[in-house]
Amino acid sequence: MKVSYPRKRYWNEPSLTAWERAYLPEIMRGLAVTSTVFLRNMWRWITGRKGALTTYYPEETRADYAPLNRGKHILTQRPDGKPQCIACNMCATVCPAKVIEIEAGFDPTDVAHPKFPIRFEIDYSRCIFCGLCVEACPEDAIRMARETPGLPSGDRHQMWLGLEEMLTWQPQRDVAKPYPPAAGARVPGGPP
Repeated sequence: MKVSYPRKRYWNEPSLTAWERAYLPEIMRGLAVTSTVFLRNMWRWITGRKGALTTYYPEETRADYAPLNRGKHILTQRPDGKPQCIACNMCATVCPAKVIEIEAGFDPTDVAHPKFPIRFEIDYSRCIFCGLCVEACPEDAIRMARETPGLPSGDRHQMWLGLEEMLTWQPQRDVAKPYPPAAGARVPGGPP
């Protein structure tokens, strides 16, 4: 025997009017909005003006990007050209998508910063561009540029960004926390 229970009624339960229950007027209103936008863009295209807001990437870039748009990651450099990163793994720890992989190395001759990354990789096929890695870095070693060149790819394995590319793509040496060069290290552009 099937027992039917009374359905719970809520005090703020919406009720449709007879006009809304007909659905046809609402469908016609939606078609009117869509048709208006389509015809306006078509008329602009026919008359030689730009219709829809289409950006022809990579020849054009969108003008409405936010000034602080987060794009490709960059590792800043010390004066001697080595990465500013001390391989503390804070960026990898705070990353919600878990896309950063760092392997630390040790240089006993460098007293100021003995740890450095041997391997620093980011998987862009899973990166959500949240910028938490930049905020978590205590050394100002990682930044995000506005551009994302070559990011769209048909092969997931090509979307791994390595240490060399992050150091050489847009090299930056204006760190907020500069270290003195290691003893005996030659600084490029400095005295011999």
